[in-house]
Amino acid sequence: MQGANKDLLERILQLLDISLSGSQGFDTNVSEALHVKGRVPLISWVQAGCWSEVSDIYAVGDAEEWLPCPAAHGPRTFALRVRGLSMYNPSERHSFNDGDIIFVDPDRDAIHKSLIVAKLTDTQEATFKQLLIEGSQRFLMALNPSWPDRIFAINGNAEICGVAIAKHEPLI
Repeated sequence: MQGANKDLLERILQLLDISLSGSQGFDTNVSEALHVKGRVPLISWVQAGCWSEVSDIYAVGDAEEWLPCPAAHGPRTFALRVRGLSMYNPSERHSFNDGDIIFVDPDRDAIHKSLIVAKLTDTQEATFKQLLIEGSQRFLMALNPSWPDRIFAINGNAEICGVAIAKHEPLI
């Protein structure tokens, strides 16, 4: 079996939506690394409250850093660092510690039991909770079973900024 030729390798890279950075191509035996796609901005909670209104590509200054998102996501996806322990429940499948990073997609539809970031109309900041829908009623619920005021209604006083689609857990 013969090795792959340049044309075949270029077609495979194109099908996988991978591009090589630089102009050296295949004519040298050393090239630059593959261009990493799918990075999203890690932003603040205040920014998250307005992020659903963003339609343009993010500016470099919009982010603390850019992180690779581990899940398929829309073009406006962003990351947030969880604050507090309202979403901490070690006995459940989903549990979020203070400092964990979540990836939030504003283009994903929020359905019953979605983990969402919502902006309450009386504040400029966003909150991370589970969405509960019962008929025409909508509620936000903290996952922490001992959290005070664990469930509260949001009918008309909240805007959903996006659905959490993944969690990033650094090991250090």
